[in-house]
Amino acid sequence: MDFSFQYNAQKQPTLKHIDLDIYPGEKILICGASGSGKSTLGNCINGLIPFSYEGKMEGELTVDGIVTKDSSIFELSTRVGTVLQDPDGQFVGLTVAEDIAFALENDCVEQDAMKKQIMEAAKKVGIEERMNNAPYDLSGGQKQRVSMAGVIVDDVKILLFDEPLANLDPYTGKTAIELIDLIKKQTDTTVLIIEHRIEDVLWEKVDRIILMDDGRIVSDTKPEELLRSSLLWKYGIREPLYLTLLKYAGIDVNKVEGIDNIKDLQLKANDKKKIRDWYEAQSKPERVNNNDYILEVEHVDFSYDNSEQILFDVSFKVKQGEMLAIVGKNGAGKSTMCKVICGFERNKTGKILFKGEDVTQSSIRARASHIGYVMQNPNQMISQPMIFDEVAMGIRNLGLSEEELQKRVYDTLKICGLYEFRNWPISALSFGQKKRVTIASILVMGPEVVMLDEPTAGQDLRHYTEIMEFLKELNEKGITIILITHDMHLMLEYTDRSIVFTDGRIVADKSGSAVLCDRELIQRAALKETSLFYIAEMTGIDDPVDFVDCFIACDRKERDRGN
Repeated sequence: MDFSFQYNAQKQPTLKHIDLDIYPGEKILICGASGSGKSTLGNCINGLIPFSYEGKMEGELTVDGIVTKDSSIFELSTRVGTVLQDPDGQFVGLTVAEDIAFALENDCVEQDAMKKQIMEAAKKVGIEERMNNAPYDLSGGQKQRVSMAGVIVDDVKILLFDEPLANLDPYTGKTAIELIDLIKKQTDTTVLIIEHRIEDVLWEKVDRIILMDDGRIVSDTKPEELLRSSLLWKYGIREPLYLTLLKYAGIDVNKVEGIDNIKDLQLKANDKKKIRDWYEAQSKPERVNNNDYILEVEHVDFSYDNSEQILFDVSFKVKQGEMLAIVGKNGAGKSTMCKVICGFERNKTGKILFKGEDVTQSSIRARASHIGYVMQNPNQMISQPMIFDEVAMGIRNLGLSEEELQKRVYDTLKICGLYEFRNWPISALSFGQKKRVTIASILVMGPEVVMLDEPTAGQDLRHYTEIMEFLKELNEKGITIILITHDMHLMLEYTDRSIVFTDGRIVADKSGSAVLCDRELIQRAALKETSLFYIAEMTGIDDPVDFVDCFIACDRKERDRGN
C-alpha cells in the first residue's frame, strides 16, 4: 500500500503512491503510455525490482503473502511467472523440452514426474509437437508458447505478460490473447497483462483495467466503464476503432451493451440506423497516383545458401510517391524481400528495376543512393556517439567539402525535426528520436525510396502518431515509402495499398481496407479482421470496404481538426 519506487539513476520516483489490490483468479490489463510506469510496476511484482534493478522503495508491496523487499527473486519466481516481450531473451534450453524443464530442474523434481509435468504444460499451450526443436528455430507465436509453458509448468500463482503482442503478427497476437484466456480458465491463475493495444487485448474478457500515467494509477475500473469515459485518449491510449465509430455516428456509448468486447457488442435498431445514416453522409476522397513506376520487382526467387527457398516468383510494382504496406505473418518473407531490393541479399532469379533500369547487379552502395532501408530497432543501426556524426557517416566518402557536408546534414536534420539536437549525443535521445536519427542517416543519402521495417513496433499512441505523421510529411514531399508492418491500423490509416505475403509468395495486392474485409485472405495470411468489418456486417452495410475507407477518411479529418 502507498507504494513508491525510484531507480538509483533517476531524480524522481517512477512509481508514486500506488494503492492496488489484485485478487486471486483475476485477469487484469495494465495499460498506459510509454513512461507511465506500467513495466516498472510489473518488475516490482515479479521481483526484478529491487533484485536486478536497484532503487529506493517506500510503502509495502506484498505478493501472495510475501513482502517483496524481504524476499528474494528466487522465492518470488515460484509465485510469479513472467513472459517477456522478446521470448528470445528468456530461453535457456537447447530444445523446447529442456527450456520448459528449467524451473523443475531448479526444484530438483524427480525425472518421471518432471517429464509428465513438461508434457502437460506443453499440451496446455499447444507446443507438444515441437519438443525436440530448438526454441530459436520456431516462429514468433511458437516461441511465445514455449515461454508460457516454461512459466506455467511450475504451478505459479500469478502469470505476468509484458507487452505480449509487440512482436507478433495480427493472427498470432489474436491467438496469444485466446491462449492466455484459455490458460487462465484451465488453471484459475491470476493473470496480469501489460499492454497498450487495448482493442487487441479486449478480444477476450478482462476483469479490470488499470490505467497508469506518470507513475500513478489514474483509473482502476471495469473495462466498460473505462471505455465509456474519455480517459483513454486523455492519457495517450487509442480506444477501439468500433468505439470511435459509434461516437462519430452520434450513438450514446453509455447506453450500448457489450461495449468492452466486439464479439458481445449489442446494437439496437436505432443505433444501426444511425450508423447507416452516418455512412451515407460520408464522402471518401480518392487519392489518384498517375506517376510512373519507380520500383519494379520481376519474378524474384531467393534462398539462403541454397537452403530452403524463401521467396517464390515475387513480382510487384511501386509508383513514385506511393506509401505502400507489406504485410503477412512472421516468416512470410517480407523483410527478406526488402533486403533483396536493397542488395543486402542476392536474388537467385528475377530482376530489380529502379526507374526502369535493372539494378540487380548493382552494389549495395550504388543502390543506397536511390533506395534506403531503416531497421526496426534503431540501436542496431546507430554506430556513432553523436547525432551529427551518425547522420554524416554515409556521405563522408562522397568527396564533399566540409561545408557542403555540414549543409547537407543540417538540411536533413531540419526535415527530420532534429536540427536543435544537432550537437547532442545519441544517448540523450528517446527511442522515437533515435528512430528519426536512423531515418535522417538514410535521407541524407538522397534516396527516392525509403523502406522501414516495423516503424511503430512497441510504440504508444503519441510516439506512433509522431513517427507516422513525420513519414506522411516525407511522402507528401515525393519520397516513396514502403512499410513492413504487423500494425493493421497503420496499414488502414496511412498506406495507399498493401502487398500481402504468405510463405514467400504474394497472395494479394490491394487496399488495406480490402485486405481486412476478406476473411479468406485474412486466414491465409495470418492477419486479423478490423472491428469495423464486424460493424459493417452487423448493420447490413453492402460494401464493407467502402465503409472502412469512409471511417478512415472521417477519422483523419477529425484528428486534423483537433490538431
